[in-house]
Amino acid sequence: MVYICAVMDRKTFLRNTVLGSTALATIGKAASAPGPEKEVVGFNHLPTENTRVMNNMVLHKAATRGHADFGWLNAHHTFSFANYYDPERMHFGVLRVLNDDVIAAGKGFSTHPHDNMEIITIPLSGTIAHKDSMGNSGTVSAGEVQVMSAGTGIQHSEFNYKEDAELNLLQIWLFPKKRQVTPRYQQLTLDPKDRVNAFQQVLSPNADDAGVWIHQDAWFNIGKFDGGRSTSYAIERPGNGVYAFMIEGEATINGQAVGRRDGLGIWDIDKLDINVGAMGAEILLMDVPMRIG
Repeated sequence: MVYICAVMDRKTFLRNTVLGSTALATIGKAASAPGPEKEVVGFNHLPTENTRVMNNMVLHKAATRGHADFGWLNAHHTFSFANYYDPERMHFGVLRVLNDDVIAAGKGFSTHPHDNMEIITIPLSGTIAHKDSMGNSGTVSAGEVQVMSAGTGIQHSEFNYKEDAELNLLQIWLFPKKRQVTPRYQQLTLDPKDRVNAFQQVLSPNADDAGVWIHQDAWFNIGKFDGGRSTSYAIERPGNGVYAFMIEGEATINGQAVGRRDGLGIWDIDKLDINVGAMGAEILLMDVPMRIG
């Protein structure tokens, strides 16, 4: 099972992928996308040998993620994004983007476009101010989840709502199962009690199931576990793999130690066996198709 895409040269990446559809901006000033010849600045382009690939799993240590610090934005990219490019870290199945962003008080991303992508935002601390071309306007806080199906095209902005505190969020992009769908927006408040020593489903392909839904055969679960506990997770769909992102703490997953902000992708399995470290752990599991299309 192949979990990464075909090798893409850097010029093609900059021309055809993320930078063509997303601009980084401070308040009131949009940043233009750099052209193919622009010098790479503001990130740590770490060598691919920092990725550990085993028979049916890949380990991405937190320190090997791409990093960009613009002052107002401190971002860590698990997969190639913006000025961070690694041909061996393009995606895990349909999971295209996993960004861990810290945004300064009152700052954010001005209006920018997306299309044909399922975009999931999970605030870890703080509050997002969101506005989009579908007419949605409001805030999304820690304890909530937001999803946009970009489909035929949307524009949106997102800023740190607070003027006196940083915002930390995970933004996750999945390739959709269907292209050119009608854009949609959904936001949901989650009950934190449902993830105490258990996995709480926050996303699925089914509108009638728990959590938000998207146009992809994917399931997301978050669990917050006390130290020393053991648990398991059954894969939802044959052919799916799971990318586990350790939000906090540490655990051993199918025999592999995973620390804070590490990512572990596993495929060709039926379940995960998880042993939580002594200090506890908060884990995001992304159960996704391994084949695109």
